[in-house]
Amino acid sequence: MAKILHSKRYDKDAKGLKPQAVPLAEAVKKLKSFSRVKFDQSIEIAMHLGIDPKQSDQLIRGTISLPHGIGKSKKVIVFCDDSEAAAAKEAGASDVGGDELVQKVAGGWTDFDVAIAHPKLMGKVGKLGKVLGPQGKMPSPKNGTVTADLATAVKEFAAGKVEFRNDANGNVHAVVGKQSFDEKQLCDNISAFIANIKKLKPTSAKGTYIKKVALSATMSPSVLVDVGEVQ
Repeated sequence: MAKILHSKRYDKDAKGLKPQAVPLAEAVKKLKSFSRVKFDQSIEIAMHLGIDPKQSDQLIRGTISLPHGIGKSKKVIVFCDDSEAAAAKEAGASDVGGDELVQKVAGGWTDFDVAIAHPKLMGKVGKLGKVLGPQGKMPSPKNGTVTADLATAVKEFAAGKVEFRNDANGNVHAVVGKQSFDEKQLCDNISAFIANIKKLKPTSAKGTYIKKVALSATMSPSVLVDVGEVQ
């Protein structure tokens, strides 16, 4: 297997990293000490869970509005009738529509972060599964993107509401802030995310539920986190 080559900056940040998990506050302090780059790096969390992704009753999926947001606004589109279009637009949706918007997306247009749909339109939006499904953008009641309260959903997702779902290996990844956030803001956001994942533990999952948690910036090494004290 070819050896992975990292930048000198990455290697410098990785030097002296503890191989064992550390308390959250210590992990965040370490992340904040990493080298700065020309952009404000996103802080990401990766959680390896003791679930069986092949079992439908053990899938982990949902959304959460973090206490301090994630430092990034999202481009939201809404599938709805003309009667709801004005409210969705006023709430911050970049594109709103019914049949025309469905056709536009069916043609391959996916220049948006989140798609929200009114329940009445799901009969038509459901046909977009092949386009939106692989990108994780398909509206779903489970993550709050199929709703009659379009204005609230648009405001929350445009402000950076976080969506998450486990992958085929039982891992959950999400952005939890920016490197420019102060330590308390990052700790608050990360604690809220971990606590939410804990609440979603499937009753059928056996053994250790949260096996490993790591934090990293966009271009940094990972820091392992001990979640024992995170409520």
